Amino acid sequence: MLRRPRRNRKSAAIRGMVEETRLHVNDLIFPVFLIDGKNEKESISSMPGIYRYSADLLLKEMEECLKLGIRTFDLFPRLPESVKDPLAIEATNENGLYLSTLRRIKQEFPEACIMTDVAMDPYSSEGHDGIVRDGKILNDETLEVLAKMAVAQARAGADIIGPSDMMDGRVEAIREALDDEGFQEVSIMSYTAKYASAYYGPFRDALGSAPKSGDKKTYQMDPANQREALVEADLDVAEGADFLMVKPALAYLDVIKLLRDNYELPIAAYNVSGEYSMIKAAARNGWLDGDRIMLETLLSIKRAGANIILTYFAKEFALLQAGK
Repeated sequence: MLRRPRRNRKSAAIRGMVEETRLHVNDLIFPVFLIDGKNEKESISSMPGIYRYSADLLLKEMEECLKLGIRTFDLFPRLPESVKDPLAIEATNENGLYLSTLRRIKQEFPEACIMTDVAMDPYSSEGHDGIVRDGKILNDETLEVLAKMAVAQARAGADIIGPSDMMDGRVEAIREALDDEGFQEVSIMSYTAKYASAYYGPFRDALGSAPKSGDKKTYQMDPANQREALVEADLDVAEGADFLMVKPALAYLDVIKLLRDNYELPIAAYNVSGEYSMIKAAARNGWLDGDRIMLETLLSIKRAGANIILTYFAKEFALLQAGK
C-alpha cells in the first residue's frame, strides 16, 4: 500500500497540521436576551445555561465575554405585553428598553460589535414579523416599519442590522433608509434563508414572541426547498446586504454550502435555540458528551461553509478554549 491515509492521523501534532477546518472564537456571535428591571437574571427553562438579563447585569455578562475574546453580540428584548401593539411602536421608542440599552452598551464597551434584530414580533401584539390585517401579513406596509426600526437602532449605536422578518424587499428598504440618514457604514446581515422551522420553540419561549394566531409559513421558507435560497440570496445581494445568513444551521448544512459555493459575501449561520437545547438535554441525561458534541456541531457548521456562527454555545466555547 503506497497510500496510507492513517499516516496523517498518527499523532495530535500531525492531525493539527493537516486539519482542514478550524474554529475560532472570532467566528462566533453570542445572542443575548434583555429584560426590564435592575439586578434581574432569569433562567430560561427550555435553554439550560442561558439567561435573560436586565441591562446592568447584561453589561457584566458582556464584560466577561469580551475578556474571553467574544466581540460580537446579537441583542434580543423580552418585553411585557403592555408595551406591545399591532404596529410595533415600541421598537422606535428612544427611551424604551431596547434602544436605551444599546446606547449604554456602546458607551460602556465601544469596542464591542453589536448586532440588532429587525422584526416586529418582539414588539407586536400579534406576535408576527409584519403587520397583520384580516389574518394576512402585509409585506409592503411592513417595510416602512422595519426601515424606521433599523434607523432607530443605528442611531442608538448598532454596528450590524439583522433583518429577520423575511419580508420581500426589506434589505433594500433598510439600506436606503440607513444611507439617507447618514449610516452608510452600518452593515446589514440579512436572514437570507430563514426557514419556517420547529427548531425555534425555545427562542420563542425566551422572548414570549410566538404568534397569537396562525403561523409564519407565508413568509419564512419551506423546509423542503433548497434552490429557493438562491432566489432569496440573489435579491439580498442586489439590495445591498453585507452578509447572508442561513437559519437554522444544523438541519440546513446543505443550504449553507449552497450559498458558500455561489456567493462571494460572507456566509453566516444561526445555530438556533432548538439545536442548542437538544444537545443540552442529551448531555444532562448522560446520553452524550456535551463538550464534544458542541465542538463537533460548531465545526460541522463551519465546515459546511459558514464564516460566522451565531450560537448560544459562544461563551462555553470560549471558556473551553481558554481552559476554564
